[in-house]
Amino acid sequence: MQKIQKDMDEFRKQIGKGSIQNAYRALLSYMMDLRAHFVNKYGEAAVSGLYQGYMDMTYFALFPTSFKRHDLKVAIVFNYNAFRFEAWLTARNRKIQRRYWELFKDTPWTGYRVVEPAVGIDSIIEYDLAEDFNLSDTDALTLKIEKGTTTFIEDIERFLSRAKSGSR
Repeated sequence: MQKIQKDMDEFRKQIGKGSIQNAYRALLSYMMDLRAHFVNKYGEAAVSGLYQGYMDMTYFALFPTSFKRHDLKVAIVFNYNAFRFEAWLTARNRKIQRRYWELFKDTPWTGYRVVEPAVGIDSIIEYDLAEDFNLSDTDALTLKIEKGTTTFIEDIERFLSRAKSGSR
């Protein structure tokens, strides 16, 4: 039997149990609510639509005013493989991604991962927002994600400001 057929048989079996659909629905509903929370905080123009993905990642992007002139943005990502919420610094395109990776790569980033550009890699820097989370307490989760995202944005802004002035 081909590998894909084995995977499809397993998928059918798991779908038949109903837990995957319920969990996926709850996760997407939460991501839509989280996006609405950030729209209320930053405004509709500063938040992208929700990308559902292929059960690899679900995300939306934030466009802080201070990042726009750099063609940078922050993605709030649910990473299915790691099963956690993350903040990613991303760029408008691969050329800009590479330029900022060069700027960030030699700086020690405690708690952050600087990610080397490669095919299929969209992030420049990644930060774990919530790993052991409880979707039954969405208020606490949203507060944790918002606080982590704000810290992430402020740290990047500080770095960009120092880099611009020549004193990293």
